[in-house]
Amino acid sequence: MSRGSGGGYDRHITIFSPEGRLFQVEYAFKAVKASGITSIGVRGKDSVCVVTQKKVPLMRGPWSNKQGTKQLSFRFRYGYEMPVDVLARWIADKSQVYTQHAYMRPLGVVAMVLGIDDEKGPQLFKCDPAGHFFGHKATSAGLKEQEAINFLEKKMKNDPAFSYEETVQTAISALQSVLQEDFKANEIEVGVVRKENPVFRVLSTEEIDEHLTAISERD
Repeated sequence: MSRGSGGGYDRHITIFSPEGRLFQVEYAFKAVKASGITSIGVRGKDSVCVVTQKKVPLMRGPWSNKQGTKQLSFRFRYGYEMPVDVLARWIADKSQVYTQHAYMRPLGVVAMVLGIDDEKGPQLFKCDPAGHFFGHKATSAGLKEQEAINFLEKKMKNDPAFSYEETVQTAISALQSVLQEDFKANEIEVGVVRKENPVFRVLSTEEIDEHLTAISERD
């Protein structure tokens, strides 16, 4: 997008246009969708699952390294693991800082943070480039975000207590629905956290294939 489209108000992050818009922040949101990738997150009664198209690896790279350092620091200081909502707030705060200074540009990233809280159970948060973070029963980010959210709202309408299998298969079904295709196991990446083993894990191709088969037989 050209700089001129913001009428000069997109040269600095914290300068509002006459209409009350922050163009740099808006550009960051558009960058998320411009990637062409859609991700889905679903929270069950004893697990959380996130599914994405296999173009960008889950939870890797410099950003996840910073998270790991922050979590280790928290554990050393307080003597227990960092709660999911605290980590989500930290990520959101970092994103918000990037909207405050002219020498920074907002992060064109939406982060889904999932985990098992010792007191609250499965947790799913979404953090956006503006520094907002919200807890969700199910959510989506990316190109087909709104279509996925519409699908998930129907699935979550009666506040179901999904089992682990239902949680994973609901997330995969949502992605299939919005992409309008029956993809193969090696075309998506699925990450899960379960109450019985609260460590983030990426499912193998064989495990994903089992869920795809179950979805196909059910439908």
